[in-house]
Amino acid sequence: MLQSFHRSASAFLALGLMTVIYACGAADSAVALPAPATDVPAKASEAPQTAVFAGGCFWGVEAVFRHVKGVSGAVSGYAGGAAKFPDYGMVSSGTTGHAESVKVTYDPAQVSYGQLLKVYFSVAHDPTQLNRQGPDTGTQYRSAIFTTSDEQKRVAQAYIAQLNGAKVFARPIVTEVVTLPAFYDAEPYHQNYAALHPSEPYIAINDLPKVAHLRAQFPDLYTGK
Repeated sequence: MLQSFHRSASAFLALGLMTVIYACGAADSAVALPAPATDVPAKASEAPQTAVFAGGCFWGVEAVFRHVKGVSGAVSGYAGGAAKFPDYGMVSSGTTGHAESVKVTYDPAQVSYGQLLKVYFSVAHDPTQLNRQGPDTGTQYRSAIFTTSDEQKRVAQAYIAQLNGAKVFARPIVTEVVTLPAFYDAEPYHQNYAALHPSEPYIAINDLPKVAHLRAQFPDLYTGK
């Protein structure tokens, strides 16, 4: 797809700059965060739950959550817009209101919603970037949490307030917290993209470091599956 080409081209152009950034130690965008003061209690008998997160290109966000213990599925897709049955070309235009998103299915007895939020804010993306993430710009790359219950909304809003109050980021968090209207799976070729294309410059520069940060910061939650 054209957008995929643009991502790869942007990565090539950024390669020299990223080399300098890595040398200076500034490319480590992962942030150590406190645990959520408010969380959803674990219930061993509870059925699998769903969480939906948007934070830039869905390839990297999906790659991170595929490696989290207790997550049985992570699907790239589109959420937050009014257009029904969107496709990649429509969403990439930035006119649909949809954001590239990831639907996470998880076992609440193994990983809590609050722990997923901690991973999301810490290593999956930068929640202080407005309508962009790294080389990708536009509302389709916005930071957003699409909640599937009032309990999720309460926990997400409380954690954002907690992090802003603690000033763990240099800038305020701009993440939206909104009720999920609908989720549309992305095209098959987008699924598990980072794992299937690890040598692509865009993946190597923007996404694989996120998985490495997950492994380093969350050894108890990381799984090599």
